[in-house]
Amino acid sequence: MAKKKFYVVWKGKQPGIFLTWAECEKQIKGFPGAKYKSYPTKGEAETAYANEPVFSKKSSSTFKSSQFYLSDEIRSLGSNGPIYKSMAVDAACSGNPGTVEYRAVMVDSGKEIFKKHPMAFGTNNLGEFLGLVHGIAYITNNKLNIPLYSDSLTAMSWVKKKKVKSTLFRDSTNEEIWGLVDRAENYLKENVVSVTLLKWNTEKWGEIPADFGRK
Repeated sequence: MAKKKFYVVWKGKQPGIFLTWAECEKQIKGFPGAKYKSYPTKGEAETAYANEPVFSKKSSSTFKSSQFYLSDEIRSLGSNGPIYKSMAVDAACSGNPGTVEYRAVMVDSGKEIFKKHPMAFGTNNLGEFLGLVHGIAYITNNKLNIPLYSDSLTAMSWVKKKKVKSTLFRDSTNEEIWGLVDRAENYLKENVVSVTLLKWNTEKWGEIPADFGRK
């Protein structure tokens, strides 16, 4: 009888610990630069996963563009829900257009990582987009190997395309938010980063941890 193994995936479609090779293979197959290893005991696997290696930033001389592993699927760690060793971003908008702000928290602890002060005459999608790009920059600059959650597929698609498609007017009243959007688009185009973006399953998991709680 074959000995049982525990498979750790640090970098894949869904990082985590898996009980079978078949489940592990699903996370790494077709994923550039996947990082994984098997361990004979659950304890060793958990220790290894908790102390995952830091993956260095890829240089622009090697990669032509940024890689965002954008998933339209809801990914979860087994049947237990979201990946808790992760970051989540969310935006809040009072009116449409209206005053917009965004923030990021760590999913496992709820600790707030950053928060942008309210900006005039924006939209929720623009706030979600800026929150995502801010989160990507934070994860990249701090060399973290964690996925980034959002509950906005629209903002995630803008990030993947590195271009915002918004019909919002642009004038002196919302100069701040549009200025940040311009900077965010330039960041995505000029920097080579690799971040896993995941869709938060609000229906099954409740509001995203970064939610402002104003509904």
